[in-house]
Amino acid sequence: MSTSVDKEISQLRKEIERHNELYYQKAEPEISDYDFDMLLERLRTLETEHPELLTPDSPTQRVGGKADSLRPFTHTVPLMSLDNSYDLEDLKAFTERCEKLAEGRKLEYVAELKIDGLSVSLHYDNAILTVGATRGDGSTGDEVTQNVKTIRSIPLRLKTDAPPHAEVRGEVFLSRSQFAKINTELEMQGEKTFANPRNSASGTLRMLDSQVVASRRLDMFPYDLFAGNQKMFATHWESFEWFERNGFNVNSNRRKCKNFDELSAFIAEMEPIRDKLDYEIDGVVVKVNSTALQQDFGATSKAPRWAIAYKYPARKAFTKLLGILVSVGRTGALTPIAMLQPTLLAGTTVGRASLHNEDEIRRLDLKIGDTVEIEKSGEIIPQVLSVDKTKRDGSETEFEFPTTCPVCGSDAVRPDGEVIRRCSNRDCPAKIKGRIAYFTARRAMDIEGLGDVLINTLVESERVQDVADLYSITNADIANLEGKGQKSAVKLLDEIEASKTRGLQRLLFGIDIRHVGERNAKVLARRFRNIDNLAAASEEELVAIPEIGPILAASVSEFFHDERNLELIERLRAAGVQLEMDASSTAALDERFVGKTFVLTGKLENYSRDEAAKLIEDRGGRVSSSVSKKTDYVVAGEDAGSKLAKAESLGVSILDEAELRDLLKA
Repeated sequence: MSTSVDKEISQLRKEIERHNELYYQKAEPEISDYDFDMLLERLRTLETEHPELLTPDSPTQRVGGKADSLRPFTHTVPLMSLDNSYDLEDLKAFTERCEKLAEGRKLEYVAELKIDGLSVSLHYDNAILTVGATRGDGSTGDEVTQNVKTIRSIPLRLKTDAPPHAEVRGEVFLSRSQFAKINTELEMQGEKTFANPRNSASGTLRMLDSQVVASRRLDMFPYDLFAGNQKMFATHWESFEWFERNGFNVNSNRRKCKNFDELSAFIAEMEPIRDKLDYEIDGVVVKVNSTALQQDFGATSKAPRWAIAYKYPARKAFTKLLGILVSVGRTGALTPIAMLQPTLLAGTTVGRASLHNEDEIRRLDLKIGDTVEIEKSGEIIPQVLSVDKTKRDGSETEFEFPTTCPVCGSDAVRPDGEVIRRCSNRDCPAKIKGRIAYFTARRAMDIEGLGDVLINTLVESERVQDVADLYSITNADIANLEGKGQKSAVKLLDEIEASKTRGLQRLLFGIDIRHVGERNAKVLARRFRNIDNLAAASEEELVAIPEIGPILAASVSEFFHDERNLELIERLRAAGVQLEMDASSTAALDERFVGKTFVLTGKLENYSRDEAAKLIEDRGGRVSSSVSKKTDYVVAGEDAGSKLAKAESLGVSILDEAELRDLLKA
């Protein structure tokens, strides 16, 4: 075994761990996600070549394969629920009870945010994470070890002060920003979106495929600590300090409080900022700080006497269901929307709420005219939570979910095993409008000025029936529309013309190949370089590409075997739409770059690091962040440091900036 390999593996693990801490603990990332992935890929390569050096706490062990089922896990110390307090009088009564139980002993509290996620128990044996489990009913949960390992804010190895067996309890959650990102991607792909971050986190953690779990980017805040079956420290506050020393993502919004007045001040201080946080909270948890007092106070059959959850007023309201509108989206999905008697909720007037799908209407036993409870959480679309059946007077009417498309009248089909019913007519006007809006969106072909109103008008007049028709729109088509003039027409036509050079990646994203998102469009564009190569690729070729799984490969293959799609591509070609890599990536695959690994180090005078990497990748090369024997070239700029020295010691070819520029131009 080479000591240099051993040393590089050790250094890579430390570097990856450091970047995890910078990202999750300090919110001060130093490198991009791409560079982080490159570090991880290099480590994975070395461990594959030297399996004797693989350890269970390696960052590469965060993602495993698929499980057949979840196994039950029995908690040694039950995860008890907390009593809830809904007003400050309840909280005051709690502190008075604590004072009585303390019998004159010093009493101090810790106030921390109540994260709206799901509780997990993490078990570390000899400092290594060995088991992760959900709370379940408090006594028995689901064993989800491989899934919790995908959460990068959970250390796989403890750093310091680790007892033989440590149990860390925490709340797993999905950030609001990540939730929005996931739902946007699902919506773009015509898939069912999640109702809220909590449900999304809960469902994700119980999935059988840890690769999907890893892609969701769950997070966790720890809140309790045991050594064996006992609390590890004399105070609860010391647990947080231990969490920080060991690399956990610790919530900074917590406070030691001496009495009820300080607790109520913290609660009042936190409520206005709850919507500004990137995670959902529904209150504040108050705990007695002394673990000796916690033990003395004990618990009821359901909850500890030394802790309570103060719940903020719910963002809920009751209103009347006036009707149900079924909308039809780009993929033909029929989505029910509750039309409500307008009511004030969380500072805004709500007149609509999501019902998700026809199964949800049945689950709620919803009827037109019902009094319904609605909820709005943060920026999430309002949801219908329940029906107050005591308010029914017999005037309510059943709602029959349509089996035909409400827009075009075609059959609306619900395949076995799916929850979404879809219009079967490819030429449904709603689908056409949705596809055009998708194609013209900023993340796709970026045609500014083609809003919903104009798209509706163009489709309903039959002037535009697919995305290729956009490129035959004339000045008169626009200028003659009500509210539009010559100036608007010229501007829009300029936008449409400019979109022709957006390039292959954006085109592949915009032409609505099911399951092809932005990232996959980029992978396909770089691999095949033009749409003809992609259209000719077999399903086997597609599935062999990293990041392209069998479902996506089948979808791409199916798209290019459809004669109407091929006809659409030819019409786009005839209109002058660029079907190759975009203008900034026109370099053809170059055999001097294809399959070669480059490492960039030091400061380049004429390129930024990202620009140089893009030029190399466009020609078929790969850019890595670490030097090894498999590195083909190290490009060394000013102040190149250890990477240059390592390249020299390994005999790796070294290029200066001028040599790289010549290579790129040749």
